[in-house]
Amino acid sequence: MDWLYILMPIAGVKIFWPGLIILGIGVGVIGGFFGMGGAWMVTPGLNILGFPMAFAIGTDIAHMAGKSLISTMRHGKFGNVDYKLGFIMLFGTIAGFEIGAQMVMWLERIGNVEIVVRWIYLFLLTFIAWLVFHDVSKRKAKDRAAKAAGREVDALATGVEWHKTLHKIKIPPMVHLKEAGVYCSAWLPIFVSFFTGWLAGILGIGGGLIRMPSLIYLVGCPTHVAVGTDLFEVMISGLYGAGSYTAKGRVELVAAIIMLVGAAVGAQVGAVATKYIKGYGIRVAFGLAVIGCATSIVLKMITQWYPATKGILDPVSTVLILALVFGMALYITLKMVAGAKREIAAKKARA
Repeated sequence: MDWLYILMPIAGVKIFWPGLIILGIGVGVIGGFFGMGGAWMVTPGLNILGFPMAFAIGTDIAHMAGKSLISTMRHGKFGNVDYKLGFIMLFGTIAGFEIGAQMVMWLERIGNVEIVVRWIYLFLLTFIAWLVFHDVSKRKAKDRAAKAAGREVDALATGVEWHKTLHKIKIPPMVHLKEAGVYCSAWLPIFVSFFTGWLAGILGIGGGLIRMPSLIYLVGCPTHVAVGTDLFEVMISGLYGAGSYTAKGRVELVAAIIMLVGAAVGAQVGAVATKYIKGYGIRVAFGLAVIGCATSIVLKMITQWYPATKGILDPVSTVLILALVFGMALYITLKMVAGAKREIAAKKARA
């Protein structure tokens, strides 16, 4: 079975290359759909496949930059990108990213990068999963209350409405974001972008894992605009991050190119799927994906605590992350095809 493994010349490790292809295509679909680079799945995925954590971070950022560029162009055609918001967030994203990247280099020097990054990932994934399903639960409660009172259900209502409180903070300069339909202090998106930029640098993510929910729950963007605008930010931070990590010698270009070929195709599918799956459908699917990814990380951490389980749990965690990516990508693709069929049937009926 040696032919299924390829030597990574820079990292110096042998990697299961079909796993790279599955990650590339699957995360291309998922990233284009959820509005993020998908690095929150790829970085732990690469680490589980055998890459040292620093190389997993740098390689994923390089692959993410090219894929997000393709997705952003597609979302821009649908009017899902608020470019003004994206450029405002750019300042915080770059500053936060460089701080995070320097922290990774420091953690690598003292030998703690693997455990620290995994714990941050686990905490973050748990919080995001709770937030998404808490939001869905509150929204359903509002729907039930409206129906019981005989009122029409507000299609734009959300469960978690933290953004309404934050919009009351009127620190100048104030900005009007047309596509997002938001009027707020410019400092709000700048603060959000700094924090997500820091996460991007230290976790090897485009920041989308936290930025997309932040744009919804803190800034107040509609889900589809949060998706497109986040991808624009992922593209910017990814291009900057790819250069930064390449200069630090932590990018495995062979793996990045293998994944990018598949991701270029998958990203087109994911972006188109958002046309047919809106709002809370995106949020629920996102929450389920986060739970699956967190589970694979926990399994990998158990092997560190109990080495005797390594022979069993290592393959299980690898299969789980690849099955999660493949399953979510298949679900999104099938939903897109079904939506496209309904649209074609409706056009024929009108004709």
